[in-house]
Amino acid sequence: MTNDRGGTPRDEDVTRARPEMLGTRALLDALALGDPEDSLKLEDILAGLSRQVFGMLLFIATLPAFIPIPGVGGAIGGPLTILVGVHLLVGMRKLWLPKFIARRGPRRATLQSFDRVMAPWLSRLERLVKPRMTVLIEHRAASMFTGALLVLLGILLALPIPFTNYVFGLLLLAFAFALLERDGLLMLVCWVAGVAAIVVFGVASGALAAAVTHWIGQLFA
Repeated sequence: MTNDRGGTPRDEDVTRARPEMLGTRALLDALALGDPEDSLKLEDILAGLSRQVFGMLLFIATLPAFIPIPGVGGAIGGPLTILVGVHLLVGMRKLWLPKFIARRGPRRATLQSFDRVMAPWLSRLERLVKPRMTVLIEHRAASMFTGALLVLLGILLALPIPFTNYVFGLLLLAFAFALLERDGLLMLVCWVAGVAAIVVFGVASGALAAAVTHWIGQLFA
């Protein structure tokens, strides 16, 4: 596809062209359009988004979880998920990204591969989700609870717990959809699933407590 000047659409063209409240699939399709060798910057991907910005960053954070290379999903997706969680937990209305993170992002080929594999499932999910029970998205206490869960899930994703990348990836993808589409009912389901995942993979295994204890020890070492 070419733009009016006969060339391939640039990231800025896609960003300017998409309206604030495009559906999630439309956002993904717009980002996937172009040269597979391009590397997208998070600051460009998130430009022009307001209410959707935290959901979109979480959506991007889930992508590495589906890369079948051990350690990659946790090393990249975990910290980004924690970052989204902290924003929601402290009640920030605007996203703040350190420059070294803002100027990095996924390769377009990664988005295109994800789009090809997940498109049928995302289309089905998008037909089910819609803005409803928005108090569970917008209320301060609800946002704080979502943020706390995302921080804990991000920690678990970052830990080397075998065979959990896809589990956490799918769960965080559902959280991202709930935020993007302002679907409180889906968020309620995510809360239940998130608490269950934290109990099963974190508390029961002792992994979460061990990680938190280690990090606190590092702070006071």
